[in-house]
Amino acid sequence: MRVQSELLRFKTRLELNLNTMSAFAKCLSVAALLLPAAAASAQSADGVTFHKDIEPILQRSCQNCHRPAGVAPMSLVTYDEVVPFAGLIEYKTGLRDRAGAMPPYYLEHDIGIQDYKDDPSLTDEELAAISTWARNGTPKGDVADAPAPRTFADGATWTAGEPDLIVRSEDITVTATAADWWGDIPRIPIPITEDRYVSSVEIIEVNDVDTSGAAGTVGGRNIFHHMIWSTQILDENMLQVEGTQAVSWPVHEIARNPDIFDPDSGRLLKVGSYVVSDSVHLHSTGKDTTGHLMIGFRFHPVGYEPKYRPAFIGLGNGVDISITGNEDNQELHAYAVLEQHTKIVTFEPHLHAPGERMCLEAIWGYTVETLSCVGYDHNWVRGYTYADDAAPLLPKGTVLHIVGYMNNTRTNPNVPDSRNWQGSGNRSVTNMFIDLGMRVTLSEEQFFDEMENRREKLNLGPNDHQIGCPLCLAPLVAPVLEEAASADVASNQGD
Repeated sequence: MRVQSELLRFKTRLELNLNTMSAFAKCLSVAALLLPAAAASAQSADGVTFHKDIEPILQRSCQNCHRPAGVAPMSLVTYDEVVPFAGLIEYKTGLRDRAGAMPPYYLEHDIGIQDYKDDPSLTDEELAAISTWARNGTPKGDVADAPAPRTFADGATWTAGEPDLIVRSEDITVTATAADWWGDIPRIPIPITEDRYVSSVEIIEVNDVDTSGAAGTVGGRNIFHHMIWSTQILDENMLQVEGTQAVSWPVHEIARNPDIFDPDSGRLLKVGSYVVSDSVHLHSTGKDTTGHLMIGFRFHPVGYEPKYRPAFIGLGNGVDISITGNEDNQELHAYAVLEQHTKIVTFEPHLHAPGERMCLEAIWGYTVETLSCVGYDHNWVRGYTYADDAAPLLPKGTVLHIVGYMNNTRTNPNVPDSRNWQGSGNRSVTNMFIDLGMRVTLSEEQFFDEMENRREKLNLGPNDHQIGCPLCLAPLVAPVLEEAASADVASNQGD
């Protein structure tokens, strides 16, 4: 386990606990103004310039939020907007996979599976380019090297692309001094004329918080902390129709990225359904704020039928969590045995304030293999969707193991008072330890077909190794019928 230096922890705490970034930004702005004018337009020693090297990184990984009318504290679109924050950008991107890092995607790049969908994280080369540019006079370079500017539609920005269907909740106002509130919200009708399978779902908050030049965490820009929800077919009294089943959906949490289902799976959105939630958590932004949620569904093609069924596996610890006050490097552990062949679609750590890191392991026979390790920031909830050819394919009997690493000291900026012991609970001053990731189950035939397809597609040989697929490189392994196995045992025993 890697441990950050005390200095880095202190810098993170100092920077994240500022009520605004205005003072820090002013210091950086003054430093930029003191640079010789020629330095701002000159080439650096390594030839790294804004238009050629830095602008493409910002467009891909930053501008969805850092743009005019975006939800982030400052716009990072033009050279003049970016230069005052060069030092801050270098620092925040350099945190990489720990709380406070930008972009807020905390995948560790030195362990486990590395292929994920919609991964905005920066490469070693990109981090080095940012550092070189920031430390060598922030050269602008030739505008001819600049990529075409991105264009953004007014209103909500959908990370995974424009949805096929958007529904919205009613407006809710939370006053500046309101206490946290949990409860239900009015049902939301879903206007479809035929049943459709959903390939991904994304939820964003739209509110009247003035983000122009503002700072603060995402918690100060949103009133919805989370929503646990389902879709149900309701009657005229807004009660679930007898004989119908509710369809559960991934929990929405503050600053969450889209949920992308397996291409061969999906959730069913039925005609006559409503969005139903009796567990919405609202909190104040410090100002009177009115907002609502927009739910964007993307559909599989008409006529699509899923091959795999969702697997609902409880992997977490909600009973005996015990986190000591003023202590770092505390571990939590939880296990689950797979009763069916399983493909893991996403890894989604859920902790509370002391959580800094979570790892997912698969134990198969004598093999213990780390599938993923990611940092954790209680301000940003991330789901990590495996690429199609990298998603773990695990035989039944595999033990899934999650390890959580907790820092309940003053060096953790998310902990309000590190002297306090923490146990299990729903509030942020208590704790949770769960992997909320999505999985699907496979039949025996589907499991072996999946492995064969992967071997062929990736041209895997008998001496190759793919993390998360213990049987992929064993082409001679074949299903053994339980009846045949029982007969062999009986024969060997002389029955």
